[in-house]
Amino acid sequence: MASLLHSTPSPTSLFPINPSRSRYRFASPSRYQNAVRCNVVEPLKYENGRPRIPLLSGPEMALPNMLAPRMNLENAMNRNDTRLRIFSGTANPALSQEIACYMGLELGKIKIKRFADGEIYVQLQESVRGCDVFLVQPTCPPANENLMELLIMIDACRRASAKNITAVIPYFGYARADRKTQGRESIAAKLVANLITEAGANRVLACDLHSGQSMGYFDIPVDHVYGQPVILDYLASKTICSDDLVVVSPDVGGVARARAFAKKLSDAPLAIVDKRRHGHNVAEVMNLIGDVKGKVAVMVDDMIDTAGTISKGAALLHQEGAREVYACTTHAVFSPPAIERLSSGLFQEVIITNTIPVSERNYFPQLTILSVANLLGETIWRVHDDCSGGYEPYSTLGID
Repeated sequence: MASLLHSTPSPTSLFPINPSRSRYRFASPSRYQNAVRCNVVEPLKYENGRPRIPLLSGPEMALPNMLAPRMNLENAMNRNDTRLRIFSGTANPALSQEIACYMGLELGKIKIKRFADGEIYVQLQESVRGCDVFLVQPTCPPANENLMELLIMIDACRRASAKNITAVIPYFGYARADRKTQGRESIAAKLVANLITEAGANRVLACDLHSGQSMGYFDIPVDHVYGQPVILDYLASKTICSDDLVVVSPDVGGVARARAFAKKLSDAPLAIVDKRRHGHNVAEVMNLIGDVKGKVAVMVDDMIDTAGTISKGAALLHQEGAREVYACTTHAVFSPPAIERLSSGLFQEVIITNTIPVSERNYFPQLTILSVANLLGETIWRVHDDCSGGYEPYSTLGID
């Protein structure tokens, strides 16, 4: 984490203006002499995530700092006196540490190990009696391992007499199994919600659930935050002519998300990729609703798994004359062969967040990782202080 605490370089240091060295193929300066940056409709008041991994960095491009110390730390209680505790599972310890740094706290001491047969052992190394405990653990791959670890962590806190237990789940696995599309299917999202509730959690803090209806599966309060304001903040800092911008939904199911995103980003026009199958083992027929010719297309989705849908959509956008294609998503699951598809040259940039850790072997030149630590840290403070979560820039995007 020491490398993450350096001062944040200026935007020009993140993106060199020398065209021969830059990975951004913007049009000539004369074209944008009178252009206006794409801006969010409502200016953001907090410092959100910044690029974590400028992969084509040169000697002059130091690793930027995603963490901004909480501005009102003077209002925070001394750690030795506070009743707030944050513990991290093994799924994404880097994000947990960033959240703790933003909040001006230290992660709680916890022992997590696995026996020879794979069983998980959890022991808290400090007292949590009467405390407000937050457990940060996304249920990302390996989903079953991380989910079981979260359940055992919750049980350990409950048996240690914690006053309140909040499961902070940046990425909620099994969320795609939220309904029955065929007979004799399981609704696994409801099952997992029951498991978390029965383990002893008092509330859940989740980021960008696959569908809003998943909140109804929990019999405990759910605080749902969106990671897209972090991406919006980043896109607003880029010099893209607002007249050339179009937001694209990679499928019909994501239209509401893309529409809310476009409204916040200069009220940009919307395009939709419509894909259909006429039968089993029959090639997909893809159609584009909207105009993208000569425009910068920004594809928005909640997650990228194998990247099949979004890469085929990008290929269609290029066929229809799109000048550049950006992919924006909150959760980077990146199951094979996602990396090969995303790095094939279809995308100018792939913008993700760190709700799921991305291993170094999966880095590629077009990848930009933004941090949601500030967003989650601020939300944790507001939950702990019993404050409203509906505030800019972390309020909902009008999706639900």
